[in-house]
Amino acid sequence: MRSRWYRSNREAVDDAEAGRSITMPAQATVPPLQQVLRRLAMALLVLAVTTLLVWLDRSGYSDNADGKVDFLDAAYYTTVTLSTTGYGDIAPVSDGARLTNIFIITPLRVVFLIILVGTTLEVLTERTRQQVRVHRWRSRMTDHVIVVGYGTKGRHAIETLRGQGVPKEKIVVVDPQQKAVDAASAEGLVAVLGDATRSKTLLKAELQRAARVIIAPQRDDTATLVTLTARQLNKRAAIVVAVREDENVPLLKQSGADTVVTSSSSAGRLLGVSMASPHVADTLEDLMTRGSGLNLAERPVNKDEVGRSPRECADLVVAVVRRKKMLDFADPESSQLQFGDRLITISREEPSY
Repeated sequence: MRSRWYRSNREAVDDAEAGRSITMPAQATVPPLQQVLRRLAMALLVLAVTTLLVWLDRSGYSDNADGKVDFLDAAYYTTVTLSTTGYGDIAPVSDGARLTNIFIITPLRVVFLIILVGTTLEVLTERTRQQVRVHRWRSRMTDHVIVVGYGTKGRHAIETLRGQGVPKEKIVVVDPQQKAVDAASAEGLVAVLGDATRSKTLLKAELQRAARVIIAPQRDDTATLVTLTARQLNKRAAIVVAVREDENVPLLKQSGADTVVTSSSSAGRLLGVSMASPHVADTLEDLMTRGSGLNLAERPVNKDEVGRSPRECADLVVAVVRRKKMLDFADPESSQLQFGDRLITISREEPSY
């Protein structure tokens, strides 16, 4: 893989532009006051070391005032020298003192000046570091999950993904609000600030190389535009969309969504179930919440399960997916498992403490 330093000019411009909208996961930072005190301590240390060097070699210096150099004169000479003021009233006259100035005091002067302009240098260094992180992330990111919208639906979708074993490094958040981007970054996620209906924003999230896309904005029309844009950029990614109204489901399907979840109707059905049978509603919530006890999951059939009945599996099989067709556990076609089948199972997971 090419190093960052061998990028083309176009790649460098793209990384610089992306760095302004891509927020990498938050890292631990040193408080500003602590940074100032640390720089002050370093500056005082350089002053002290240089003063000691001059005072130890005081015989090699000449003071125009009285001809001799004491400790105060050494401190004075160090201050005006490191600050590049250089009045010339105290000067090195011996070869040893001049060599010390060349090889020791001059580098210390440079260090002292770097400390004085440390804030500016830190800003430049931080920008460079940000570009390095963005470039490395963009070059390595593939088969990841993009979550458009970091609202309630988006956050819970990410929690479920994390419960299923998807690492944070493989999840990218796209949201138009800075507050949401900052919140995602604080949770250790890479976040892109921008309008997801624009191809430029989704390309910054490397959507063209993503494996899955979850679209959960606040408005159904936004979800439709994002779906169209995402499908145009990536023909193979699995796209799951959340909308509010059932009437928009066919439009989302035509736009390229693989799965459409209607939040309002789903919530209404759950409310009805809760009223009719609270225990059933609790069980459904348990199944949808990873790590709470019962887990509803999809997995491929194992080799030792091929040819057997779903009832003989270790997990409770509720459905079999065969050649993109869903077969429930009572369907005669699912009475014998085959290679390539995928099982919808319910298993128990003990909570971790």
